[in-house]
Amino acid sequence: MLDDALKAQLQQYLGMLRQPIRLIASLDDSETGKDMHELLNTIVGLSDKVTLDTSGTDARKPSFVVARENESQGVRFAGLPLGHEFTSLVLALLWTGGHPPKVEQDVIDSIKGLNPVDGGDFNFEVYMSLSCHNCPDVVQALSLMAIVNPKVKTVVIEGGAFQKEVEERQIMAVPMVFLNGQVFGSGRMSVEEIVAKLDTNAAARDAAKMSEKAPYDVLIVGGGPAGAAAAVYAARKGIRVGIAAERFGGQLNDTMSIENYISVLETNGPKLASDLEAQVQHYGVDIMTMQRVSKIVSAEQTGGMTEVHLENGGVLKAKSVILSTGARWRNVNVPGEAEYKNKGVAYCPHCDGPLFKGKRVSVIGGGNSGVEAAIDLAGIVEYVTLIEFADQLKADAVLVNKLKSLPNVTIHANAQTTEITGEGGKVNGLSYKDRATDVVHHVPLEGVFVQIGLVPNTEFLKGTLELSKFGEIVVDAKGHTSMPGVFAAGDCTTVPYKQIIIAAGEGSKAALSAFDYLIRQPAVV
Repeated sequence: MLDDALKAQLQQYLGMLRQPIRLIASLDDSETGKDMHELLNTIVGLSDKVTLDTSGTDARKPSFVVARENESQGVRFAGLPLGHEFTSLVLALLWTGGHPPKVEQDVIDSIKGLNPVDGGDFNFEVYMSLSCHNCPDVVQALSLMAIVNPKVKTVVIEGGAFQKEVEERQIMAVPMVFLNGQVFGSGRMSVEEIVAKLDTNAAARDAAKMSEKAPYDVLIVGGGPAGAAAAVYAARKGIRVGIAAERFGGQLNDTMSIENYISVLETNGPKLASDLEAQVQHYGVDIMTMQRVSKIVSAEQTGGMTEVHLENGGVLKAKSVILSTGARWRNVNVPGEAEYKNKGVAYCPHCDGPLFKGKRVSVIGGGNSGVEAAIDLAGIVEYVTLIEFADQLKADAVLVNKLKSLPNVTIHANAQTTEITGEGGKVNGLSYKDRATDVVHHVPLEGVFVQIGLVPNTEFLKGTLELSKFGEIVVDAKGHTSMPGVFAAGDCTTVPYKQIIIAAGEGSKAALSAFDYLIRQPAVV
């Protein structure tokens, strides 16, 4: 199950355990149950601080709990935590065994302070797939919470091993989190986001904390490639730099294979995001995550600093501001899309694709993202129908040729999606109009993956800065916006060709422009 290299790596990690732990297994005779027994025996064989108890009686079989010695409570894994989730298993072992997590102490304190109003417990169930790159963040967050606070109970469920549950709960997107039997959330969530959602007073405390911060020389809004590059270039000038973002890495966190970032042969989005964050931290930049901006007030209006107002009520002040808010998936905006989101309508083929194994799906969009999605899905699902509005696919020729070579793919170009249909709370088909004949066709299927490009995250700037008709921030060759002292970079701007490396370059340029602006301002006496 684990090759020699992985065993050696795991043994090294288990050497960091500070206190004994035990694995309490509830097994059955299924293949997954046998594989789980083998995995647990392997772990026990690599450390004298780990013991195995196979007398578990949990209703979910096969499953096991990672618990401290002489305790029975801990993180429960139902199904095999391999693939992307192997790291989650390793961290659960380490944290339970006393190895400190790399989390700020105030976050740990917030977790410890959580207490249900009714005096009961927070019972979390998180459904994941082994190929999902968003799932580990959620799994690890909820695992940490269960280890730190006995009021938090966490069960991690591998959807492939518990298909009946997945179908009964109509789970068609991962990660999917239930709290006390009710849907809590879906998609990537950080531990800070989860805690804030449970702690109703967190927003007010955070707002006060933000407002107390000293003014920045350069304040960057957004933590994607553009924001990260801007932070590095600005901080290297020896000035005070801050980043306010919902999540560091931005859209990188939703991107898998990256093969066009110059000097890096191949990487993936989450790794690149982590590498960028480490570099930004190296320069002492003040990183503030989970922050959404509500408005920008110019220095002309305040009579001093530019003000960045946050949705939680906090206000940050800066001598200059760089906007790098990026973009998000564009919606098709047809009947059924919103209704069936996460019920057959999905946006990430890597995360949600395995949930549609053996089923029929459609991909809307014939650009690189859409064609890549169709190619990946074709290896998992029964059949893929690709819908493209233009009269030909816009993806790179190498991708188009590969797609056309696949036997279980049909391509409809010059086709307009008109409706996503469903029944019983789930998608059952897609309707499209042949733009050459105006004839409407209906395709029976179980899933629709939307891949039609991006829309800039600039709604909060309407009426404040000059925006293009597409909502992009209008910038000049040096990243200047229509507001003095405010610059912009990346996918949220009018700069053509939305690419990771281009965004990073634009962020660097915006930082240099901001510094040039600062040094030309009159000295404050």
